[in-house]
Amino acid sequence: MIRRHVFDSLSQLETGSREKCCEELSMAQLNLLLAVRSQEEITLSGLAALLRVSPPSASVMVDRLVERGILVRERSTSDRRKVIIGLTQKTDSLLARAEERAFATFAGLVEEVGPETARKWGEVLQRVEEVLQQQNRDHKK
Repeated sequence: MIRRHVFDSLSQLETGSREKCCEELSMAQLNLLLAVRSQEEITLSGLAALLRVSPPSASVMVDRLVERGILVRERSTSDRRKVIIGLTQKTDSLLARAEERAFATFAGLVEEVGPETARKWGEVLQRVEEVLQQQNRDHKK
């Protein structure tokens, strides 16, 4: 619910050029871009695994973003057989605007719920993160 609120706010942000902040990206596309950014180097199959989608689904999303100039496909410098998915300069500024807006939206939510609720919320989120990290460690065993 919170994520949807933040994303809806991002979708409605307009820049000086009157284009939307996230250029009408879906939540799945925004997640894909953040996943690519989080990796030093990522292939299509690695991206699909990270997003927990099928390689064909990841390929379709990547194709659409490449067509829009948001992603690029490049040969790996370490292994010419690999094709690496990367961000463009356009994407860097797009994600920076999205993060700015997300932070402002989140700060507004925190201000609205008040400091005590925000503190409790932070404690819950911290505990959820701990549980997820433990589950991730257990899954790798």
